[in-house]
Amino acid sequence: MRIIRGIKIGGLQQKIFVLMLIFIIALIGVYAMVTVHQQKNLASVVQEANVEQQAAITAVSEETMKTVLEMSMSRSTALQAYIANDLFSDVRTDVLTMQAFAEELFAHAELFSPHPFSPPLAENDGVPSVYVLHEPDVDPQDSELLKLTANMSEILLARFTASSKLSGCFVGTADGNLLVVNNRSGVCLSPDGSPLTLDVRHRPWYWQAVDAGELTFTGIEIDSYTGIATLECAAPVYHEGELVAVVGADIFLTSISEYIQDTASEGSFLCVINEDGHVIFSPQRTGVFKAELTDQALDLRAIGNKELARFVTLALRERTPLTCIEIEGTEYYLTGAPMETLGWAVISVVDKEITNQPATMMLSQYEKINSEARSAYQSGAKQSERTIVLSTVAILVLACASALFVADRVVKPLERMTMRINALSGSGQAFEMEDAYRTNDEIEILAESFASLSKRTRDYITQITEITAEKERIGTELALATRIQADMLPNIFPAFPERPDFDVYATMTPAKEVGGDFYDFFLIDETHLGLVIADVSGKGIPAALFMMVSKILVQNYAMTGRSPAQVLEAVNKQICANNREQMFVTVWFGILDTLTGKITAANAGHEYPAVMQGGGGFELLKDKHGLVIGAMEGLKYTEYELTLKPGSKLFLYTDGVPEATNAQNELFGKERMLNTLNEEPQASTDALLRRVREAVDDFVFDAERFDDLTMLCLQYNGPMQQA
Repeated sequence: MRIIRGIKIGGLQQKIFVLMLIFIIALIGVYAMVTVHQQKNLASVVQEANVEQQAAITAVSEETMKTVLEMSMSRSTALQAYIANDLFSDVRTDVLTMQAFAEELFAHAELFSPHPFSPPLAENDGVPSVYVLHEPDVDPQDSELLKLTANMSEILLARFTASSKLSGCFVGTADGNLLVVNNRSGVCLSPDGSPLTLDVRHRPWYWQAVDAGELTFTGIEIDSYTGIATLECAAPVYHEGELVAVVGADIFLTSISEYIQDTASEGSFLCVINEDGHVIFSPQRTGVFKAELTDQALDLRAIGNKELARFVTLALRERTPLTCIEIEGTEYYLTGAPMETLGWAVISVVDKEITNQPATMMLSQYEKINSEARSAYQSGAKQSERTIVLSTVAILVLACASALFVADRVVKPLERMTMRINALSGSGQAFEMEDAYRTNDEIEILAESFASLSKRTRDYITQITEITAEKERIGTELALATRIQADMLPNIFPAFPERPDFDVYATMTPAKEVGGDFYDFFLIDETHLGLVIADVSGKGIPAALFMMVSKILVQNYAMTGRSPAQVLEAVNKQICANNREQMFVTVWFGILDTLTGKITAANAGHEYPAVMQGGGGFELLKDKHGLVIGAMEGLKYTEYELTLKPGSKLFLYTDGVPEATNAQNELFGKERMLNTLNEEPQASTDALLRRVREAVDDFVFDAERFDDLTMLCLQYNGPMQQA
């Protein structure tokens, strides 16, 4: 507030004056509203009708287009899935027939004599023929399996020539030979005419069929000789429980790919996804629906779009209804249908913007007509507004004197109140009532409110002081809990300086002040070292308490001489006996025999360990998982053995490493973890953990951490020399 030549600027008197003017203006406004009520009411009715008509046009058009799309897209998608499924179903039948014949052949081998065979011949190129390929160090003439398998030559040739869907049939023997039937023998010859070799047992169709133990379809692969995208169906052949061969068939996917390419039109296309959510056929060159080879493709269920993930999951199981999903900033209509034989699905995609074009055109014409009507109406409304403005100005001039008079009578008691408050500022004293404020109106009520507020403020300051002290106490106790948790874990390195036969190093970085991860290592006796890494569900103080209990139980039971599986079973029984909070913990527990390097281990739902043998690189050891500790009573766990050679390393970690997430919501992943370890696999244990931690920090950068980061690395140096 300023006083210029006796006139107060910005004071309460001015504000009351303004308030009176506002009140007068409001009255004038009411008068004006009554005057133009009919005009405004008419304008409102017209505007609402316009909006409702536009909404009706849009809704009816969108619903009609959606119905038409749902009928056409769903039928088209289901038909394409049926056609593709029929193709692969026939191929599956062919391979099962070859498998059955091969099993009978080996079951009655004594009835068959060795069948002749030959390498690929240039003169047979372009003609269906039978020939043999083999691995570099394999001699087909020494293979009894091949001599018996060659009796299938005529069967394979007949199967190939009778089918328009197969691009080749083959039988790969367990000793590295391949009996092939196709019309491409020329591609298997080198420039000098000698046959090329093939790593038969390293081809995806071979090891995938062996791993599955049954008929399986590979992902999209590149043919070794032609470079053409192909899909292979293969099945293992066993004789007396022993693998003797793998039979299979090739399907060149050129025709399917070309068909899918032809489905692309403005704003719509078809694509095919496999059981892993990978797009394997699509006309798109960019975006999430771009087709990639198996080892490069992304799982559509794991790109961060929850609606798309749910749709893909459903499409792989059953025919889906028409679904609208926003993908990369654009809305699309999608339908899908499964290909049951392969577990794939066909998806039809249409840009929603294309379906909205009819409604957009109708709305454009409708808006043009309404615009002309509004222009005529607004011209008349402006004339009425000018009349109202002139009336308002006249009334304001007459009201100013009355407003000034009322304002002056209200201000004086308030000025005294303001001076009193300013005088008490900083003194610590409370504002109290005086006779000058007893005006029997709102000013007296205001003064009483100031007096009450002053007292409550002093009480509030006292409470804030007490709360601040309590917060500092809690912070001190939480810091103490962090130190106690750190002290519970082995943290002095080198941990066993007197033991040259092994070296162990571990770190744990909690996401909060205290965490739920833990590691441990301890000598059970002179020749056995216990190794533990675990991850408790949840974070904070509850997880830390559960962690301490779990750590103590594991170590106590291990020191009784139990095996790893028995230790986990005993710990699970103890925790399940009193686990009302239903918390659980994943645990990997192993015992190293320092004399032999053998590790006996059991895994309760924890991450796969990574192993580096000798001078090689780190690889994941995909051990068998049991259920997490605390899930249910009576669990049994399976043990396995792993022997470390001198110089080998074992790397253990919690999910905080592969699931570390950057600002783009990307996971660090096990592949980056292994790449980091293998940059210098011979480095010391502490250097390896430091490199992984730095790689995670660089990847996450300034994104928020949500999980604890815990790692343990063991290096086995060989048995300790006896004195």
